[in-house]
Amino acid sequence: MLPEIIFDVIHSDDRFEARGLGHSIYTCADNQDELSTMIKDAVICHFHDSPEKPVQVRIRWHFEEVIRLEWGRHPLRINN
Repeated sequence: MLPEIIFDVIHSDDRFEARGLGHSIYTCADNQDELSTMIKDAVICHFHDSPEKPVQVRIRWHFEEVIRLEWGRHPLRINN
């Protein structure tokens, strides 16, 4: 048995995309709950005939945030 399979997840274009690290598994969904179900289904399908099956799935969520900077007459100040 494989101890676990790891998925990296990114949010792009209003959907979540998941890739299994070290395996050719890819799936996507519109929300996090649906993605978790899709990942489980993809892993079961991928390892169906395999003698080694993972015991668990680790999902690493990668989120990005954009912070807009507004520059006026005075530069932004950073207080240390």
